[in-house]
Amino acid sequence: MDEAGGTPRFDPLRDYPLGERRPDLVRTAMGLALGELTLDGLRDGAFTAEELRATPQTMRLQAQVARAAGREPLAANLERAAELAGVAGETILSIYTALRPHRSDAAELEAWAVRLESELDAPLNAAFVREAAAQHGRRGLLRR
Repeated sequence: MDEAGGTPRFDPLRDYPLGERRPDLVRTAMGLALGELTLDGLRDGAFTAEELRATPQTMRLQAQVARAAGREPLAANLERAAELAGVAGETILSIYTALRPHRSDAAELEAWAVRLESELDAPLNAAFVREAAAQHGRRGLLRR
């Protein structure tokens, strides 16, 4: 049980898949439970399609499941995705474009890393951009 004694602790191996075994842990951004997400509810306007997106909390739980199953790369990807869940799609596309070979120089990638850390509260993604910049530099893929 948790500290309050009400909800059982999350066990990433036992509680997977979350939607079947621990639906109490999965909520939408507006706090709707999985059972409240129905096609009729969508048609009736009870919620929008945006509510169907995975939340940072759910992605972090899924990262714990992946890590417990020995899938560290997947866990790291889910943790980075959780950081970016609230970031505008246009910004994510700009970062993606900047990371493509010969699209950015080292300073531009560092500027993205700083923005990810300071403005977007995404330190894991900032580290990822810095790692990519270093790899690009070693492989001659930075813009000159």
